[in-house]
Amino acid sequence: MAAGRSPRREETAWVLDYLPYGHVSDSMGRYQKRPLVQAVGERDFVLMEMAPKEGAVPEIGVKVQLVSKDRPVIDRVNRRIGYEDLTQGARVELPYALQKIVLEKEGHYLRFFNEAGPLTTRMHALELLPGIGKKLMWAVLKERKKGTFKSFEDLSERVKGIYNPEKLLAKRIEDEIADDRIKYRIFTASPRRR
Repeated sequence: MAAGRSPRREETAWVLDYLPYGHVSDSMGRYQKRPLVQAVGERDFVLMEMAPKEGAVPEIGVKVQLVSKDRPVIDRVNRRIGYEDLTQGARVELPYALQKIVLEKEGHYLRFFNEAGPLTTRMHALELLPGIGKKLMWAVLKERKKGTFKSFEDLSERVKGIYNPEKLLAKRIEDEIADDRIKYRIFTASPRRR
């Protein structure tokens, strides 16, 4: 888990939006604008703007490679961006991309439920997930003592009240991405400097 550290170089990203004529707000003529891709990194959830390869039309909601020499879609990463820089379409796509990432790396994110501990004497890390209060937190801890959770499905079956763990995790990740000043950063890298 990223836990608020400086981001590492992302190797893969999920396409959130494709802008064939760049940003609408750019003052250049339409013929001068370059296509842009907005994406979220898979490891540290870094938001970025990228240039697609000549003639490539990236599909929204698809994973793309960023470091291999034979990457077919992305030419280069232009810059790191903030949540406020995302297009409306990218903001709508972000929760779905985050859920895909969490489900694809289920074992990694399941560790949070199996290993999360207290943050302070009054607050537990599990309570940072939307919809988990003291009652559900205690239910998770009680079941966890009986044995580790083997999958999200196992977690949902054993802890009544937790139905879609991937959605809870994705919502928390989105909250961390959207708020540069969030106090506890569990899954994302530190926000970009302005």
